Amino acid sequence: GSGKTIVALRAILQVIDAGGQAALLAPTEVLAAQHYASIKKMLGNLAEPGLFGEGEGTGVALLTGSAKTAQRREALLGIASGETGLVIGTHALLGDQVQFAELGLVVVDEQHRFGVEQRDALRAKAAGSVPHTLVMTATPIPRTVAMTVFGDLDTSTIKRLPAGRAPIQTHIVPMQLTGFRDRLFSRIIEEVEKGHQVYVVCPRISDTTAEQGVLLATYEDSAGQTMSVEAMQELLGGMPEFVGIRTEALHSQLDAADKQETMDSFARGDIDVLISTTVIEVGVDVHNATLMVIMDAERFGISQLHQLRGRVGRGGFPGTCLMTTWLDADHPSVGRLKTIESTIDGFELAEADLAERKEGNILGVQQSGSRSSLRELSIIKDRSLIERARTDAGLILADGNWGRHHPGLLVAAGNWLDESTKEYLNKN
Repeated sequence: GSGKTIVALRAILQVIDAGGQAALLAPTEVLAAQHYASIKKMLGNLAEPGLFGEGEGTGVALLTGSAKTAQRREALLGIASGETGLVIGTHALLGDQVQFAELGLVVVDEQHRFGVEQRDALRAKAAGSVPHTLVMTATPIPRTVAMTVFGDLDTSTIKRLPAGRAPIQTHIVPMQLTGFRDRLFSRIIEEVEKGHQVYVVCPRISDTTAEQGVLLATYEDSAGQTMSVEAMQELLGGMPEFVGIRTEALHSQLDAADKQETMDSFARGDIDVLISTTVIEVGVDVHNATLMVIMDAERFGISQLHQLRGRVGRGGFPGTCLMTTWLDADHPSVGRLKTIESTIDGFELAEADLAERKEGNILGVQQSGSRSSLRELSIIKDRSLIERARTDAGLILADGNWGRHHPGLLVAAGNWLDESTKEYLNKN
């Protein structure tokens, strides 16, 4: 909600004005469809190719895995012919059938949801020179933070909340304590009675076969289990206090049309409580939603938790995020929840994520890992040293004859850079 889409659209329009095409890659169909609708609305008549016969407008297409055959064929033809200046899509954009006439810009939204190979597969669809790349995220993954420090990414930051964004209060809810557990459900009811809406996020869609025989007559029956969307819907449906409260489920196994209808209904206010998986993690913008309940929150990463709570407090009403856990307060995973509870600063959280997950292999596909590929450096502790080295390297490279002036450095670089390393430097 900080304005990343507007920034991306301005870059996209510059590329289209210069005769190129742009692709916007989103991690979910819900988000791709939302981008398509919002960008079409912002462009107005300019979202039509050949407006007034003078070519000011451009085609805007949506391409997702669930697209019907005729819609998919029409989108592919527009992309291949160049009539479509902007295509918005999911992983379907990576398919072999997608061919661009003149791909000039790749925009990856929620960059932390895509791997190195996936991002590079889209860039590789450019027929000529390597296209410009813009990656966007509210919570950079450890690898991205590392690459930013090393200088492999030029960065722009939006550090302030936009106008109308209310603060979000975040609290851990220890489910072992009956009083806290009961208060959780009464808070959901209170928000609905105020005329607001609530998200309840669960780590999985359904119970395993071994657990299907467990009747969730009370919440105590679920202690030690991972809460699912189906189990939560059954639980709330059996509570007398929730009679009259409109609940609905949303997850990836639903048909695309059903998913869209559910999201549209929630946006209209026809659903009070949306019980969901992380399909609502990114891009969903419902201003009347004020409470986010994350069940078994320790099962999510720092980036996911920060993204999820960003779904509330978007319409001027204060937002609240409640993270439930059955773990003891001194459990290491609860430490991650305490970090989320203590700050809403995405930059702080990105560094905490880096400290926990490491940065992975800077010159490979691994995006995070318990072992760093750096033998002597710590991205966090040695940031100032790395930045000084980056400045020195820039000065050396500015000299067109640096290899002659620094023969030892040339030999060292030649020994270190093999074909695989060069390949990943380009991909990154």
